[in-house]
Amino acid sequence: MEQTTIAALATPPGRGGLAVIRISGPRAEEALRQVFRPASPGISLIERTLVYGWAVDGQRVIDECMAVMMRAPRSYTREDVAEIQFHGGAQVAGELLDALFALGVAPAEPGEFTKRAFLNGRVDLSQAEAVMRLVSATGRRAKDAALRQLKGGALRFAQEAQRDLLRLMSGVTAAIDYPEEISEEEAVGDAAPALEALAGRLESACDERGARILEEGFHVVICGKPNVGKSSLLNALMMEDRAIVTELPGTTRDLVTGAIELGGVRFHLKDTAGIRESGDAVEKIGVRRALDAMRGADCRLMVLDASRPVDAEDLAALDALGGRPALYLLNKADLPRDPGFASWLDTQAHFCAKAGISLSTRTGKGLDALRSALMEQAGEPGDGALSGARHMRLAREAAGSLLSAARALRGGLPLDLCAVDLNAALAALGGITGDNVSEALLDEVFSSFCVGK
Repeated sequence: MEQTTIAALATPPGRGGLAVIRISGPRAEEALRQVFRPASPGISLIERTLVYGWAVDGQRVIDECMAVMMRAPRSYTREDVAEIQFHGGAQVAGELLDALFALGVAPAEPGEFTKRAFLNGRVDLSQAEAVMRLVSATGRRAKDAALRQLKGGALRFAQEAQRDLLRLMSGVTAAIDYPEEISEEEAVGDAAPALEALAGRLESACDERGARILEEGFHVVICGKPNVGKSSLLNALMMEDRAIVTELPGTTRDLVTGAIELGGVRFHLKDTAGIRESGDAVEKIGVRRALDAMRGADCRLMVLDASRPVDAEDLAALDALGGRPALYLLNKADLPRDPGFASWLDTQAHFCAKAGISLSTRTGKGLDALRSALMEQAGEPGDGALSGARHMRLAREAAGSLLSAARALRGGLPLDLCAVDLNAALAALGGITGDNVSEALLDEVFSSFCVGK
């Protein structure tokens, strides 16, 4: 790898005002000088200074551009790195990359620039992963969590746990190596409670639900019988006419989706077909998809028309929840509340008193309360020390080994058995920091990166 010079488009493909090609490796400056011609003949490539000129392939001009040279070790990869900024477009990028490849520069693999940054000590493994999380963040909280990880938050947490574990391991190791000089009671002491406390710290740092919400967003399904205002609600939350709204029941026959950001979290909204018995084959498919969406959602918004009496279709829609939690939306608050609905509502205090929100998609009444309720449902994802799925898996693995070691100590088992579990915990923590990684793990981590990063 150290002998190879690589290049790739570092910006998304397609049309744009600017695009950037990144080159890294021992021949980066040589390659740049062959495809870049300064506009003024006397201008030289000053490190970290943009120079105006022309991208060329031999004597043929490809595009007007700017170029910059960053010499090792003061670069992203700690190798010589060159970047060329040119007008965004697939044709220009393709011609410039072809010119570089013709010079013997190799196409970069996905994540290869960041992988080199890791192997050259520029970033640790958790920071390398944070780069991709930052690039793919879909909400402010996801971005903030990735930025904390990039600044070394996960690394510091794992290193602190490693230090505490090594202190505890020293007593066990001393008792094993010098049994005649150090008694087991003296060396181990109250290690079992300390191991259990460390395991608890690792467990409390893991929030799988929050991590999934950061990465995938929070999935919300709008459900209810036909013509209660589900599509109007989607449009009101989206602040655009995403779903078709008519007075005819059953207008929505498939899932209509949209996304909004609330409190820094990405919310994926799904408007569904009205739940009812139907002889229409297409509507039946829509109802089945609505029921599937309800089962897989993080949150269900059950919409009820408060201006009409509760009927069998309402009850069927409520029954379709199957006991799953929901926010109950009492829609059409701009109209007089039906007395029959009000009487029925009085009997449903066990859920509507706590979760019922009176709203009007026509006037906007109650929408702010709904937004607040949705943010409360999502919680505060990303506030924990660990927010990456791989890191949490390793932390839980380490916690399990620590608890196993504590049980061995409490049960009076040989210290050798305890040491095996302690070493397994240390190895798991090393997987977070990058102290204990294999080539296969690196390939797994960096294969998810985009080319050019």
